[in-house]
Amino acid sequence: MSAVKFHHHGRFALAGGTLPDAITAYQTFGDPKNPCIVFGTCYGGRLDGTGPLGNMWLIGENLPLDPRKYFIVNFASFSNGESSSPSNTPPPYNGPYFPKVTYEDNVHAQYAVLTKELGVSKVFCAMGVSMGGQLAYHWAALYPDFVDRFVSICSAARTSMHCSTVIESVKFAMTSAKDFNDGNYTSHARLAVGAAQRILQSWAYTHQFFRERLYLRGRMYTDLKDFLRAEGDGGWLNWDANDMLTLIDTWQSGDISKTSRVNVLEQGELESTLAGIKAKALVMPSKEDMLFPITDSELEVQAMKNTKAKLAVIPSQLGHGAAGGFSPPDTEFIVTQLNEFFAST
Repeated sequence: MSAVKFHHHGRFALAGGTLPDAITAYQTFGDPKNPCIVFGTCYGGRLDGTGPLGNMWLIGENLPLDPRKYFIVNFASFSNGESSSPSNTPPPYNGPYFPKVTYEDNVHAQYAVLTKELGVSKVFCAMGVSMGGQLAYHWAALYPDFVDRFVSICSAARTSMHCSTVIESVKFAMTSAKDFNDGNYTSHARLAVGAAQRILQSWAYTHQFFRERLYLRGRMYTDLKDFLRAEGDGGWLNWDANDMLTLIDTWQSGDISKTSRVNVLEQGELESTLAGIKAKALVMPSKEDMLFPITDSELEVQAMKNTKAKLAVIPSQLGHGAAGGFSPPDTEFIVTQLNEFFAST
């Protein structure tokens, strides 16, 4: 595991205010002289390996993100607990007083790290899963001459009303928990985080996901509670509730047609924004994903008329869990697509 590094931006403007010393956490793999791949975190993703999800399943020798071929930069999003977050920012910006953050804020901060700290002049590929995939879309929209191509896995250019409603239920459960105290909790808000985790599991897991994890992996659980604790609680229950809520706000506001680079007269026009993307694209939805359905990806690829955009549907029965290295067949499909995409001109 590469060491996590921290870039101090100094005063940095976010959508909801200005932090006096914003921090972006990142880790690098490979030689900076090689083509650069930017890999953003998803919801629950951490660089130090303590979260339920991470990026290491695609990084390594003989994997698509091979440090012998590429210079890989893993970035932690604001509010993941490593970059500036409600849980690690000093007063008066701590806890519920942390400013609202957008994907655009994250991309601008990461661009500063690449250009000022790491000397990167061009990104070969920006990529990610779920929220990380939305970051990749924002890279293509915000820095069209800086990013050659991007990969979006189990994700979308805009958070749909359906997806936003699902994660709104997570917010409601958290803020209603008796230990949340309007975000001013004095000890770990375990009930709030636990409520969120259960809802996330119910939407992320399909019938087949339960079947594979319960019966086909050689790990038998005594009952449903045992399964849910083993498969999710270990990664989630140490997370900070305000961090999770700020990330949800970022997720809900995700929309590349509402960034500062879009003409004010066209704000909200997703198709025209997609049509203006120059970067070559690989869009990989999962067949049974209930958070980011295939239909959204199909429309997005059709709208990207000025670039080579490929739609590759992951033939998975695991829904949103198709990405993350959980299923060997799904991972093999993703790896094959990435290798072909990286090798293409």
